[in-house]
Amino acid sequence: MTTVAENKIRDVFADAGCTGWIHARRCDDSIEEISIGAHERVVTASVYKLPLFVAFCRSVDDGLIDPMAPITVRPADCTPGPSGIAALMDPVTMSRRDLAISMMTVSDNAAADVLLGEVGIGAVTNLLNSMGLRQTIIIGGTADVHRSLVRDTDTHTTAQAFAALADNDDAWSVSAYDPSYTSATTPEEMTRFLRALWAGAVLSAQQTDFVRTVMRKQIWSHRIVSAFPHRGVSIASKTGTIGVIRNEVAVVEFPQEHPVAVAVFTRAARADPMLPVVDAAIAEAARIAVTELRRPLP
Repeated sequence: MTTVAENKIRDVFADAGCTGWIHARRCDDSIEEISIGAHERVVTASVYKLPLFVAFCRSVDDGLIDPMAPITVRPADCTPGPSGIAALMDPVTMSRRDLAISMMTVSDNAAADVLLGEVGIGAVTNLLNSMGLRQTIIIGGTADVHRSLVRDTDTHTTAQAFAALADNDDAWSVSAYDPSYTSATTPEEMTRFLRALWAGAVLSAQQTDFVRTVMRKQIWSHRIVSAFPHRGVSIASKTGTIGVIRNEVAVVEFPQEHPVAVAVFTRAARADPMLPVVDAAIAEAARIAVTELRRPLP
């Protein structure tokens, strides 16, 4: 049965000029949920960095990776991006653990692709399969997406590809926008993933705490974080953006209440590089969903 909250969220997406998918659930044993297209497959964009991060932490738990071992990365050889290592000019040496932190807190594309090379796509797939997340498929990193964009837009560089995608006079149909051809998930699987993480059912206690701590440090505040400007509220999240795709998944924690996991995925009608109205819609959708599901701890 469609709830009043779900109808409100549909109106929010319509007013913002985007298609939206959402799922929210408390991190407890309740079956209560907010769901709009929650079982449809959607493009992850940089949300793929979350399962990669957890796969890295599981490799640490298994003794396969030393998180403090240093690695030198040369920005000139890296995946382009506006933040993190890709924005630097000189070689940088850092631990694998710090690579993971940069990947999650500033959505560092370069760090993510280096870390994917360290962990391996097979480890990410094994993690998802072990959790029963059959609709979540990670097929590669950011560099793979950028190569597909250059190919699909018939351009020569990543910058040219993004410039072409930002032209509202052209209606691009690229593989990066199609969950059948790129890394994809469902909103419901993402909240299931988050609930399992917060329950400590995926990693050791030490690595679980590390994941929560790092996710709370994401610097982007223009989506779900902006919906909860209250003292004492903790938000652990990961954004994802590429062209018309804008997403965020998060766990919202009010003091003395059950945490609420929420996943919001959108596809905008316009191709402008900045669409604050859609970012605001993601925030408002999350606010409505989380407010509906808030319950005090016993």
